[in-house]
Amino acid sequence: MPELPEVEITRLSFASRIQGARTTGVRVGKPLRWPIGCDPQHLLSQSVGEVVRRGKYLWLPLESGGLLLHLGMSGSLSFAANVGEPGRHDHFDLSTTKGTLRLTDPRRFGAVVWSPSMHSGPAAKLLCGLGLEPFDAEFDGAYLKSALRSRSGPIKQALLSGAIVVGAGNIYACEALFEAGIDPRTRSSKLSLARCERLAAAVRRTLARALDLGGSTLRDFRDAHGIAGEFQLHAQVYGREHEPCARCSAPIRRIVQGQRASYFCGRCQRR
Repeated sequence: MPELPEVEITRLSFASRIQGARTTGVRVGKPLRWPIGCDPQHLLSQSVGEVVRRGKYLWLPLESGGLLLHLGMSGSLSFAANVGEPGRHDHFDLSTTKGTLRLTDPRRFGAVVWSPSMHSGPAAKLLCGLGLEPFDAEFDGAYLKSALRSRSGPIKQALLSGAIVVGAGNIYACEALFEAGIDPRTRSSKLSLARCERLAAAVRRTLARALDLGGSTLRDFRDAHGIAGEFQLHAQVYGREHEPCARCSAPIRRIVQGQRASYFCGRCQRR
């Protein structure tokens, strides 16, 4: 599933090229996760503003409202002057004077939803439950400690929920917990302020590295240029079951939490 780094990399790969373009055509294919919510003709002859990201959503503003896009489990966006004829998994095209933005999604869990603004209508409802952005100044140890105080579940699950901080998807949560020296099974409310400070810093550093490396390509992620990410090639624990820990040489362990695989070092990461 594309996470925050992959979505941000996607945004950066086409945002500056589409900004200022004027929409000239819309093609809606098979139904996605939610209906688009407007007559596609309403999207025509409108100028495109600055594309922004919130969590794993992209907001593409138009003169009248805008489109909230989500890549779902397997979606990707491409933007080119000539995208060719749509294939069986190409479910949405927005043609503009600078090129066509195409959403390709084999599983169709992605979405393109019209909203009157990012802060009202369907967009507001979809975004209202999101936690802080990891690079916000407010995301620090004190905030994390306060947000975890009433949570009795494992810290890995708290990170994945997106209600405290967005962007710490499975691979990044595993890597950040390893960097912070915290066992993924640790009860969230038991983390001290010092450990929360280490974890907040580790989440930021992990996601920053992922952005530098173009995100992770575990299956089929590509940015709007068609370029794969490389973070997975530098993972310390994720996908490395039984391999030696880079710090202590103990074998990396794998367990399942909430139907997701967690990788960690039982010697370096403590409860």
